[in-house]
Amino acid sequence: MTQRINYYEIAPDAMKIMMEMEKYTKKSSINRKVRELIKIRASQINGCAFCINMHTADAKKMGETEQRLYCISAWRECTFYSEDEKVALELTEHITLIPEKRVPDDLYERVREHFGEKEYVDLVVLINQINSWNRISIAMGNVAE
Repeated sequence: MTQRINYYEIAPDAMKIMMEMEKYTKKSSINRKVRELIKIRASQINGCAFCINMHTADAKKMGETEQRLYCISAWRECTFYSEDEKVALELTEHITLIPEKRVPDDLYERVREHFGEKEYVDLVVLINQINSWNRISIAMGNVAE
C-alpha cells in the first residue's frame, strides 16, 4: 500500500489542529514512557503498523527495553510493568474498544488511585489522540518503513 493522499498538503488546517493536540499531549503530566506504551498498545489494537513502528522506535530512544516493548500486548501477565502503567494500558484498551468495553466505574476508580483528575483527563486525551492518528494513518494508506 502507498500513501493515498498528501493530507498535510490537502487539509493543512485540520493537520494543524492535530499537531496542536499532539503538542498538548507532549506537555502533559503523563510520563514519557507511559505515553509511548499507550500509543503502542492502541496502535496494536487498531492494527496501525505505521504508528507501531514509529512509537516503538521512539520508546527505544527513550531507553525502553525490548522485553517491555515485545510484551505490551500481554501486559497483564508481566511483572515488569508498574501498576501505573498497567492501569494506563487497561484504560487504553477500554477507550480504544469503547463500543465493546466502555469505561466502567471500577476501572475509573483504579485509574484514579494512580492518577489525579488532570492526569485522568490527560490520559483520555492522549488515548483519543493516538486513536485519531491511527485512523488517519490507516485511512490514508501510510506504511511502516
